[in-house]
Amino acid sequence: MRQIVLDTETTGLNPRTGDRIIEVGCVEIVNRKLTGNNFHRYINPERDSDEAALAVHGLTTEFLSDKPKFHEIADELRAFVQGAEIIIHNAPFDLGFLNHEFQRLGLPPFTEHCAGVIDTLVQAKELHPGKRNSLDALCDRYEISNAHRKLHGALLDSELLADVYLAMTRGQNSLTMDVAVEASAGGELLDAGPLGEIIVLAASQDELAAHDKLLADLDKSAKGSCVWRNYSPAEVTAG
Repeated sequence: MRQIVLDTETTGLNPRTGDRIIEVGCVEIVNRKLTGNNFHRYINPERDSDEAALAVHGLTTEFLSDKPKFHEIADELRAFVQGAEIIIHNAPFDLGFLNHEFQRLGLPPFTEHCAGVIDTLVQAKELHPGKRNSLDALCDRYEISNAHRKLHGALLDSELLADVYLAMTRGQNSLTMDVAVEASAGGELLDAGPLGEIIVLAASQDELAAHDKLLADLDKSAKGSCVWRNYSPAEVTAG
């Protein structure tokens, strides 16, 4: 399974009032392993960032002035995410901006190029109801170092979220012996595969003689025939 952890930085909070994407960061996961095949672009939004947004991401108008515009990176982004499952923290925010940018270019919505979307904020709220579930809070909860996160950055936040997602969903996609043991403790033993050859060791003559002596002693103590005399060797073996 191919998954893409995605994050954006923007000039403000609302694309409908003219705010634009200024950074896109994507981290690829294939079969729950980070591949290192990431996608990262800074984008010239052709406008200034709001003061509050600038304080969060620190990407100035001057820094972004020589970067490509969104229409210049749209095809690259589409190709990178094509057919993958997208993982986003607070997905409605990023998807709102991405769909708006695609609409400006006359393209189908961003979500139509993907196989589906996972919102890790929704997942975290289900797993940890009533607790803080920001990216920083989840990093603390799952012991993922974010000491180098002084400002928000799309690629950095995607890398952190990838680690959080893998930690948060650990054990959901694989059947291990530990899972089988836990299930059997609840009364249901999961199929762990075919058993190996069962080796049956027959008792030796000395062991049979010792067994007969033990039964005779039991007969004497019970002043009759002990209960074990009621079972044939075949029945005992089958039981």
